[in-house]
Amino acid sequence: MSTKWYAIYTRPRWEKKVHGLLSQKGIESYCPLNKIRRKWSDRIKLIEEPLFKSYVFVKVTDEDRTAVRMTNGVVNFVYWNGKPGVIKDKEIQSIQKFLGEYENVSLIKMDLQKDDRVVVAAGPLMDQEGKVIEVKNKVAKVVIESLGYILVADIDKNNLISI
Repeated sequence: MSTKWYAIYTRPRWEKKVHGLLSQKGIESYCPLNKIRRKWSDRIKLIEEPLFKSYVFVKVTDEDRTAVRMTNGVVNFVYWNGKPGVIKDKEIQSIQKFLGEYENVSLIKMDLQKDDRVVVAAGPLMDQEGKVIEVKNKVAKVVIESLGYILVADIDKNNLISI
């Protein structure tokens, strides 16, 4: 049986807990965590909060989807065109790589549009293909297509090669 990545919708603020419960069941899951520096009156602390609010990713076979749905805190799979949407492996890897390198990542909801395709020539996203939505100064917006979100990071536009 082949496993595929799916997005699941969780109860609000249950992302980390659902990830833990799925792991206890032996189900491969991924909860992308964004590193954010928060300032209190007496200190600055680096905290990790879920990048995608109310979403966790799971890599399961079709038969294991019922076990995922029966997990406490899981609302349902995220559906596209009437069936659970499959996320590409390379998109999950891009998110992991992106969050491993950058802090304070912002997330912008978008409608997909046709644009120039590029390959990142250097940096943590090297060899990743994507669509350029906008380049101003050194800020590039990289599209993760099957999720309908844009990850935003400071990427030197000289590191983008048109394909």
